[in-house]
Amino acid sequence: MPRPSSLSIDLKALSNNAATTRRLVGNSKILASVKANAYGHGLARCSEALNQEVDGFAVAFCEEAVLLRQQGITLPLLLLEGPFDREDVDAIKEYDLMMVVHSHHQIELLQKSACPLTSPVWIKIDTGMHRLGFSPAEAPSVAQRLHEMGASSTILMTHYGEGEEPASALTQEQQRAWQTSTHSITSATSAANSAAIINTLAPNTDWMRPGIMLYGAAHSDPIGAPLEAVMSFRSEVMAMRHILAGDTVGYGGRWRAQRDSTIATIPVGYGDGYPRGAEDGTPVWLQHQRVPLVGRVSMDMITVDVTDFAGCHIGTSVELWGKHLSVNEVAKHSGTIGYELLTRLTGRVPVNYHL
Repeated sequence: MPRPSSLSIDLKALSNNAATTRRLVGNSKILASVKANAYGHGLARCSEALNQEVDGFAVAFCEEAVLLRQQGITLPLLLLEGPFDREDVDAIKEYDLMMVVHSHHQIELLQKSACPLTSPVWIKIDTGMHRLGFSPAEAPSVAQRLHEMGASSTILMTHYGEGEEPASALTQEQQRAWQTSTHSITSATSAANSAAIINTLAPNTDWMRPGIMLYGAAHSDPIGAPLEAVMSFRSEVMAMRHILAGDTVGYGGRWRAQRDSTIATIPVGYGDGYPRGAEDGTPVWLQHQRVPLVGRVSMDMITVDVTDFAGCHIGTSVELWGKHLSVNEVAKHSGTIGYELLTRLTGRVPVNYHL
């Protein structure tokens, strides 16, 4: 018999979130980010579910794009990090992929490979994150060089580092740099990830790039447009025991009972991707209420204090995160972000999809 721990992926919620995003972006096109195995939700099934809801897909690497093409996806596909080598350039030609160009090295690679630039080339502008991209001052000459190489069209893009904070100094600096970049070039544009969409930082760009909001795990919901959690990480209580005041629980005896207590054990651990760094008090949802994690997370188990949970028993349903408990809240108690928890789940957790 399989253990009762699994992931439930609600494809209807995914479609609903895409519809909400569509209402928010107006006439802009939607390029759905499905990188990192659709943020841990499953590349194949999620892209299939979104295929009629969006205008294209964005992935990090060429291998992801090839999988989508082999799956039968014909919508535009964008490589967010562009080509790494000649093999990637060949795949771009074979599978008709759009690509981001963020360095002169990539432009030289394309030129040496005689790559026909029949799909729009996305030019990454570094407006302040300082990871990838050309400076705003370089943008006109880069666009000109690509057109001379035969590019059918270009799309200027950037990425906000603090999109959740519209008034931050970095966001304001990036917006000014973005305006400088786009002022002197006639080109389509793309500047909005999920946070920028929710906070309307780039309302007039041609392509929107929602990611985490599609999966219902953004830091905040759009005003008047709540998003639905797509992933629910579920399990059941496997054992219960009563301990005395002063007893400790788990490795290292980190948690000590301040009163006689009832402890429930759940068959989920860091071997599944549940965060080992989760602190005592991290919320876990049992059937109809929150209970606190107590003791260190083990490879295969966690323990929770159910002293104040009337009626808890072996087999009581558990949600580690999902519809009732935000993955971001669990992440906050674990010193990380929801993105990491979603994308680091391991292959030993069965995945069930439903509409």
